[in-house]
Amino acid sequence: MVTAVSFRWKDYAHGNKQRIMALSATEFLRRFCQHVLPRGFVRIRHFGYLASAHRTARLALARLQLTSQPRPDPRIAISPLATWRCPRCRANMCIGPNLTAQQLAFRCRLADTS
Repeated sequence: MVTAVSFRWKDYAHGNKQRIMALSATEFLRRFCQHVLPRGFVRIRHFGYLASAHRTARLALARLQLTSQPRPDPRIAISPLATWRCPRCRANMCIGPNLTAQQLAFRCRLADTS
């Protein structure tokens, strides 16, 4: 037994006309639950840099900062052949690939044979 749910909504694309939509109960609940926040979450859409009182100025500032390039610090000398030594054996250390948490956990499980 499929039950239909009818509800009113405002169509902003067509002059704010009120329309009626009929959906099956399961589809209505699926769409409704997309708007429910989990327990402990707070809706904060009117705070921060997107607050309506400051939105235009802050977005312009953010765009300006994204396009500007940071100046290199002359005090920091970057060597293209940087090498690190092992504190225990003083041998050169090789820099390996960045691992995800799952890859790292898998490698730790292989090394732990106790």
